[in-house]
Amino acid sequence: MSVFIIAEAGVNHNGSIELAKKLIDVATEAGVDAVKFQTFKTENLVSINAQKATYQKKTTDANESQFDMIKKLELDIDTHHELITYCKSKNIMFLSTPFDLDSIDLLNELKLPIFKIPSGEITNLPYLRKIGALNKKVILSTGMADIGEIEDALDILISSGTLKENITILHANTMYPTPMEDVNLRAMVTIGNTFDIAYGYSDHTLGIEVDIAAVAMGASCIEKHFTLDKNMEGPDHKASLEPDELKNMVKAIRNIELAMGSKVKKPSVSETPNIAIARKSIVASCSIKKGETFSENNLAIKRPSGGISPMRWDEIIGTQASKDYGEDELI
Repeated sequence: MSVFIIAEAGVNHNGSIELAKKLIDVATEAGVDAVKFQTFKTENLVSINAQKATYQKKTTDANESQFDMIKKLELDIDTHHELITYCKSKNIMFLSTPFDLDSIDLLNELKLPIFKIPSGEITNLPYLRKIGALNKKVILSTGMADIGEIEDALDILISSGTLKENITILHANTMYPTPMEDVNLRAMVTIGNTFDIAYGYSDHTLGIEVDIAAVAMGASCIEKHFTLDKNMEGPDHKASLEPDELKNMVKAIRNIELAMGSKVKKPSVSETPNIAIARKSIVASCSIKKGETFSENNLAIKRPSGGISPMRWDEIIGTQASKDYGEDELI
């Protein structure tokens, strides 16, 4: 099964529909499976006096409130329709993360095939229950969560009506960018084993190597932020991939998928012809007369294969030559 790659445009459109379409173009060209935005009503998401995260203060106007910063990044319903239509024309899946109950209704009315739950909502019971009742495919991010909180969220989704086989849990760390020593990629496999569930990784590190490692460790879904330019104004650009990096990530993931193979250890189709060339046979190391005894003094092991295998060396030593041999002749 192919790894499902989500290019997370998030709020990197900076409130511009033209920028959003350019991001969709970049995602399509990179060969990802879906491009994801964020759906929210600022009034429902953030109280007026909520503080920004430290990383947001560094990447946006420090005097602006979290409310004002987010309000500029809100996409209205007409914009959703326009972006969905544009994604269809590009043959790429449109996804968006709802951040409040009204936004879940909006995305359900827009018939989204998959509901992505962000890390911040993993402890939001009414929100989880509402998504669980839709009986859709669900991708659950687990940044800032421990294994008990993941279990609680999973129980709510399943008891509300979502099938376990329709849920993928993403290991994540919500620091933008995530320091390498905080990635803890082995925890992704712990999630999969603990709940016997499909798992993946939502990445906020700089670079692409952790995503590639996650695929090698069995991730069935990878989510990664991307932007047109890391130096643009806005909270998430700095920790996002630029277009060429996104392309390289997709290419690397698709290569690793192919390279993972079948688990069976046997000669591959491409290397089978090399057996004749690279393996060796027992040969005469000098001329040997009929009736002479084979010994370590008159035998050697050399390429090519096709004669007697060197694995039968002990069997041959001490027996007699049934004919004359020239130097380097196969025994």
